[in-house]
Formats: sequence, structure tokens, C-alpha cells
Amino acid sequence: MTTTSHAARRGLSPALACLLLSLPLLGLAWLDLQAQGGLALGLKALLSPSFETVDQLLLHYAWWPRLSIALLAGGGLALAGVLLQQVLRNPLASPTTLGVASGANLALMAATLLTPGLLTVGREWIALAGGGLAVGLVFTLAWRRGLAPIVVVLAGLVVNLYLGALSTALLLFNPDALSGLLIWGAGSLAQNGWDGVATLWPRLAIAGLLAVFLLRPLAVLELDDASARSLGVSLKYLRLAGLVLAVFMTASVVSVVGIIGFIGLAAPNIVRLAGARRLGERLLWGVLLGAVLLATTDLLLQHFLGGLPILIPTGAVTGALGAPLLMWLIPRLRLHGNQAPQPAGVAASRHPGPGRLITRLAIALLLAVGLGLLLGQGMHGWYGLSPDNWEVLQWRVPRVLAAAASGLMLAVAGTLLQRLSANPMASPEVLGISGGCAIALILGIFLLPSPSSGMLVGVGTLGALATLLVLVLLNGRSGFVPEQLLLTGVAIGALFDALRSVILSAGDPRGQQVIAWLAGSTYYVDLTSALVVGTLATVLTLCALPLTRWLDILPLGAPTSRALGITLNRARLLLLLLVALLTACATLVVGPLSFVGLLAPHMARLLGLTRAYPHLLGAALVGMLLMVLADWVGRQIIFPFDMPAGLIASLIGGAYFMWGLRRL
Repeated sequence: MTTTSHAARRGLSPALACLLLSLPLLGLAWLDLQAQGGLALGLKALLSPSFETVDQLLLHYAWWPRLSIALLAGGGLALAGVLLQQVLRNPLASPTTLGVASGANLALMAATLLTPGLLTVGREWIALAGGGLAVGLVFTLAWRRGLAPIVVVLAGLVVNLYLGALSTALLLFNPDALSGLLIWGAGSLAQNGWDGVATLWPRLAIAGLLAVFLLRPLAVLELDDASARSLGVSLKYLRLAGLVLAVFMTASVVSVVGIIGFIGLAAPNIVRLAGARRLGERLLWGVLLGAVLLATTDLLLQHFLGGLPILIPTGAVTGALGAPLLMWLIPRLRLHGNQAPQPAGVAASRHPGPGRLITRLAIALLLAVGLGLLLGQGMHGWYGLSPDNWEVLQWRVPRVLAAAASGLMLAVAGTLLQRLSANPMASPEVLGISGGCAIALILGIFLLPSPSSGMLVGVGTLGALATLLVLVLLNGRSGFVPEQLLLTGVAIGALFDALRSVILSAGDPRGQQVIAWLAGSTYYVDLTSALVVGTLATVLTLCALPLTRWLDILPLGAPTSRALGITLNRARLLLLLLVALLTACATLVVGPLSFVGLLAPHMARLLGLTRAYPHLLGAALVGMLLMVLADWVGRQIIFPFDMPAGLIASLIGGAYFMWGLRRL
């Protein structure tokens, strides 16, 4: 009796949370129905509509299907999130953070462009293939580290960035063919019939039944691997079954409504915080809460923003609303669970001659600069620089200089963040600093009348500083736990993605320019701007070099730092301000998509540069080398068209980083 009462009390909190969160859903639905004739008429329109009444037709073919698809998609994504978190024993796992949704979206975009005939087979199967390949890549990268939570999420973020770069490349060169996918890809729940519901509900019902069937075996995964094996459980096949089920549900939802952010991450964590500890409880209440969250968000969107002249995708709004919710949840999450934290650093031996290595990197950079300035393609094929064509330098010099300067600033910013936080995942891109800076810059472009470059740098710096302030406020008390920092970056990145989706789906003619800027193009940089950016990069880097003593000491901890005479608050403030300035200037030139700030410090460390001063110099040279080569390759690979340097850097650097992560 006591045990039953205890279980009932334990299940009361998630039930109460779902009930409280469903009240706005019921209220909004009732208001909508009252505005369209009342509840009785709404039910009549659902069950037996009169085809002579426009209001009933709209209710039957638009309002009710949209509410149904929202409930189904929210529940399916939440169920997929619960399964992923259980299989990986990682509260950060979700269809979004592991690249499942991005892989499914990319597969559908590629099929639409290259093999549209495949769409007749079934969009969900194409999405399933893309999502499965994405999560398979994540697993391949993290398998050697025993699927350690930090490594899994780091691999997921890198795969997300890589797939996002590929999607941006397709969108950049096929804007007309993929224009309809912009709204759909951002998560549109608009319906004009029951086809989407008829497609989705049987698949989710089958997946739900399979999840119930796997309930008891999957509950064993709450134990450590040795205990689970002692019970005769095949962990490999059990994890594979749970993973395939989660990917199938995510792909089914993405194929019907596009990418819906945060439901699969937020709903399982909310019910866990509300008291649902057992897997069965989390499955039940997580599905209900996910359905309620998505449906409530969609009704709020229709109720308050339905009169706007633009269509705002529900998936974008979900990300925008879910990000603050996740930020509130971050300090309350127990991210380590029962597992001991496992380091995710790059294991590399110290290079015996760091000076020689840095010299070789500098020589490689000079060769890359020479390549970028002297060799290129023209209307008659390849040609080198000669006295007859000196005028081409007026186009090449600004681009090479801007690419090198942006790579330098991002690399230095990433190195400062990684050494300051002792977190190998830290970078302006992963922690959301580039995203926060980009949000401020986009708002400045659209809201300020004729903003100058100086104004945009100031606005971007404020955005980066605001992002850093959020990171400090949310993670300071926990001692900047890597998982919490990473999750904060995911939340800030979701805000940026939501804003970007709204802008691109609004049909504004400036949207194509935003896409090109987000991809990191140096095409529009003139010589004056390049010189200004190069000067800023040089000055800010020179300001960072004297601070390398702090970077050697701060990772040792606060007591050691104070004992060696470092004023912690002042040191951290100066370093973070420098990071904000570096990120703002670089983002203004090459956009936020390139993850040079994550890649360059890792590559320098893999080469054996472990002490702060050589590490900073090596990362700076690697960052410049990567961006200069990316800019040159982007100019030549599909000549006479131009691929942005930031996009090329993401593709080349992402492939190298995944190879390096696989070797950990």
C-alpha cells in the first residue's frame, strides 16, 4: 500500500505539469471555436460538415487537421527524444542535437533537386534514410569513446553544422527550385486536408506500440553496461532497436511537417524534472507534454500572429519559445546522471619543436596566399598573374585579406574560449556567440536605416556580449560544466535559427542576401573594408598574446589562479570582451556558419601545440590557412559561379574535424 501510494505521489507531478500546460491549449482552442461559431458547430464540422458552409469547410479541412497534426507531431518528437535519451543515457540527446532532423531535411532537399521521382516512393522513407545516415555518422564518430555524452553531442553538433552547410549550398544555388521548402523546412503545420494526419498517425501508432514492447528491455539501459550484460541483455542490438525507432519517428514527422525544434529535447527533460523517473512514466507523460507544447504553440501563433501579412512557420516559433524554456531548465538539469564524467579533450602528445611547426604553418600560409593571389580561372581556362593582368589583384587582394583576417579572429576567439573554460567544445559557433552576434546583425540590417559597417560592428559586439552574459549567468554557479555550456549554446543557436527561418520564409527580397552572408561570402568585400578588418584582426590578436600566461593558469582552477596573483574577475572579463570583439568582426565578414573557431584550436592541439602561447599562434595560422584555402577553392570549384568561403570552410573543416574526432 505504501509503495502504491508512493508511486502515485511520484506520478502526480508530471500529470499536474501536463494538466497545467494543457489549460492554455484548451482555452485557445475554445476561443478559436467560439470565434467560428461555437463548440457545437466545431464538433459538427469535424464529424459531419456541411459542404455548403464555408466556415464548416475551413474547420473541417484546415483547423481540425492542423490541430491533429500538431498533437501527433509533438507527441512523436517527444517519444523520439525520450528514446534517444534513454539509449544514450544522455539528457542532451534529441532529434535536433543528434542531426536526425537535419539529415532528413537534407535528404528531402537533395531528392527534390536531383531525383524528384523518388518522392513518389514516400517522403518519409527518403527522410528516414537521411536521418539514419546522420545519426549513423554521429555514432561512428563517438563509438570509440563509449558514446560519452559530451562526445556524442559534440559529434551531433558537428554533423548538424556540416549538414546545415550542405543544405545552405543547395539553397544558395537553387533558390527558385527550393523556395517552397523554406517554409516547409522551418516547420509549417498549415494543412489543407487530412492527408498529413492519415500519413502520420499509423506510423506513429506502430512506433508507439513498438516502444511499449521495448519498454522493459530499454529500462535495463539505466544500469551500467556491466550490470546490463550480466542480465543477459545484448546492448548493441537493444540500442540499435531504440535508435532505429527514434529515427523512424523523427523522419516520419519531418517528412510531413518539416523540422520542429526543441520539442524532442524540452518535453522529456520537463517531465524528468517534474518527477517522472521511470522510463514508462517518461514515455507516457513526455508524449502527452510534447503534444500539448506543440499544439499550444501553434494555436498561440494562429491567435496572435495570424493577421500578419507573412506566414511564420510554427517550427521557428517553437525554437524561439523553447530556447528561453531550455535556458530556465539548464541549471536544474542533472547532466551527469549515474555516469562519471568523461573528458572529451583531444589526446595529443606535445610537439618536440613548436617553433619549427609554427614556422612550417606560416610558410604554408604564405603559399596559400600566393595561390589565392597568383592563380585562378578565367574565360579561357587557368592562368597565372602577369603584367598583362595586374588588374585582377583589385578583386583578389580584398578577398584573400578578408578571409585571412576572419579566420584569424575566429581561431583566436575559439582558442581563448577553450582555454578559459577548459572545455574543448567551446567556440564562438558551438556556444552560440556567433549566433547571438548574427541575431543582432540581422536585426540591425533590417531595422536600422542604412546602417554603416561601424554601426553593424557595434551592434554585433553588443549581441556577442549579451550572449556571453547569458552564458555566465546560467553557468557560473555550476562552475561552467561542459554539458551545461553546450546546452546553453544549443538554446541560443535555436533562437538564431528561428529568426533566420522567419526572415527567409517571409519572402523579403533581402532574404537571398542574408543567405549569401550566412554562408560566409567574401564576394562583396572591397579593399578599404578588407584593410579595416585586417587591421582590427591584427590589433585584437596582438592584444591577446600578452594574456597567454592567464590562459596557461586559469584552467588549473580558481584557487591556483588566485595563489599565482591573478584577479579572476578582471581576467575573465577582459578575455570575454576580447572574444566578443573578435567574434563580431569576423561574423560581419564571413557570417556565423563557419566553425573555424572550433576547428582551428583542435587542429593546433592535434599537431602537438599544447602550451597557451604556441597553441594560440598555431591556431591563428591554421584558421587563416583554412579560410584562405576555402576562399580560393570557392572561387574555382564551380567557376564562373562563386561558393562562399565560410561554406567551403565548413565542408572542408567539418570533414577534417570528424576524422580527427573519430581518432579520439
